Amino acid sequence: MNTWSLILIVGTLLIYFTIAIVMHVADPDDFYVAGRTIPATVNGAAVAADWMSAASFISLAGLISILGFDGAIYLLGWTGGYVVLALLIAPYLRKYGQYTIPDFIGDRYYSNTARGVAALATLFVSLTYIAGQMRGVGIVLSRFLGVNITLGIIVALGLVALIGVIGGMKAITWTQAVQYTVLITAFLIVTVAISLNLTGNPFPQAALVTSDIATRLSQLQADIQMGRYIVPFREYTQWQVFAIALTLMIGTAGLPHVIMRFYTVPSASDARLSAGYALFFIALLYLSAPVLAIFAKFNLIQTLNGTPVSQARSIPWVQRWSETGLLTIQDKNGDGVIQMTQGLTSQASEVVLDPDIIVLSTPEVAGLAPIVIGLVAAGGLAAALSTADGLLIAMSSAVSHDIYYKIFRQDATERERLIVARIVILIAAVVAAYLGINPPGFVAEVVAIAFGIAAASLFPPILLGVFDQRMNKEGAIAGLLVGLSFTLIMVILMTADAVLGFQEPIVTTFLGLEKQSVGLIGAVLNFAVALTVSRVTPAPPEEIAEMVEEIRLPRGSADVATTAVDGGFETDGGERRRETN
Repeated sequence: MNTWSLILIVGTLLIYFTIAIVMHVADPDDFYVAGRTIPATVNGAAVAADWMSAASFISLAGLISILGFDGAIYLLGWTGGYVVLALLIAPYLRKYGQYTIPDFIGDRYYSNTARGVAALATLFVSLTYIAGQMRGVGIVLSRFLGVNITLGIIVALGLVALIGVIGGMKAITWTQAVQYTVLITAFLIVTVAISLNLTGNPFPQAALVTSDIATRLSQLQADIQMGRYIVPFREYTQWQVFAIALTLMIGTAGLPHVIMRFYTVPSASDARLSAGYALFFIALLYLSAPVLAIFAKFNLIQTLNGTPVSQARSIPWVQRWSETGLLTIQDKNGDGVIQMTQGLTSQASEVVLDPDIIVLSTPEVAGLAPIVIGLVAAGGLAAALSTADGLLIAMSSAVSHDIYYKIFRQDATERERLIVARIVILIAAVVAAYLGINPPGFVAEVVAIAFGIAAASLFPPILLGVFDQRMNKEGAIAGLLVGLSFTLIMVILMTADAVLGFQEPIVTTFLGLEKQSVGLIGAVLNFAVALTVSRVTPAPPEEIAEMVEEIRLPRGSADVATTAVDGGFETDGGERRRETN
């Protein structure tokens, strides 16, 4: 066990728990939206940590390493989606106010049925997403602390749940800001360190341009019959690349736990500002991930290819990662020498590794200092826990606020609502732990599935709710049900081996799309059904059309006192709300 890993992991966990104790809350407004008092810079860091997750820290560079040029589509899809979210969604929903996405959908479509279906979609998205985060937690703790994966997930998720129960969104926001600091520091340090190690240049992006390492990697792969690294459409077809990118983009703009973050700032202008800060914070990692991917793969091939099998198996980092079951070295042809001709994930290869260990193993492969290894472990854990924090509060809000309070118990006291919210966090944590122990794929793959579910369910009614005054409750509900049902059915069929225990998936593709992009078809169905049904059913009430117009207008984003108005609406800094029956 790396002593630095133990110190940094345990130390950061204690910091997160301390923040929860200091930020404990007893008011629903503090619990759900941090009292709308979070500064834009802090919220930007929290948004970045909430959104990037273990998929960005642990899996993104691994995907680009394994897939080469085609892997960059995950980077483009996720970052492009954030721009869509920042420009077309976040400012308008913050101006509207309230607590959650189902809140907006329920009020905008004047229907508790729409609210309930949106809350259900939030649960499906969040549970799928959190499975990927918990897999990341398990990998980090099992490798760097020698903890059993199951025990590690239970302990880590128990801490996350405790933070949510004690401090709600207020504690989670400040915790995520700290977690962002940890993860970005770790990621940048390891990228700079390996850049120095391989090129002598401390500026990774500049090193990639001024050195020929990308060309050397591509030629090295060609020499060992692994395929050129920088050739496009080698792993995915053009149709798949387009579908994955678009699914990730619109899925990002429908993520409930990320959109909720923009409710925590004082005004719509702060929402726009925090979106800008978040984009900067995200860019720090995303501009470094492709560079780290190239450096890491080059270093890995240089270290292992052509090395005697017995010698490779005696390398300390190989021994440690082999113990986790995420790295396997076999002498397939019996010549006693490693030949990496089949890639790194094919079972026919003499070196088979999980894409999720590329980033985490890089400091050890490069022979970096133990403190860097420990820092990367703490960063990976911070990335996973930060998103798990947000997902638990999103699920809690969907059940306690949107279902229990808004639909079934509108006379519930604040104390009752908070009790239900905290119980839901604990229940969601138990379900999340199970999914983390039995995930339907590697981290980025599971996260991509969650994005697909969000794209097929929540994104269309949010976008149409802001920009289409004619959209009514009948259209929104029909579209939500069709998009969500189709995507869930396809995902289950495509992951039947992992989810249902089958020997293999029942369906592998639909119209040429795999599980990480089939949500695009669900989104198209959602849009088509919603628009069609809304045009053949009665128009929404005039007051709804007025609400939509006011949300879109730039006026009224300044902070003013909340006052009641006729028709059940109220304003708060230009925000409008309407209680549904």
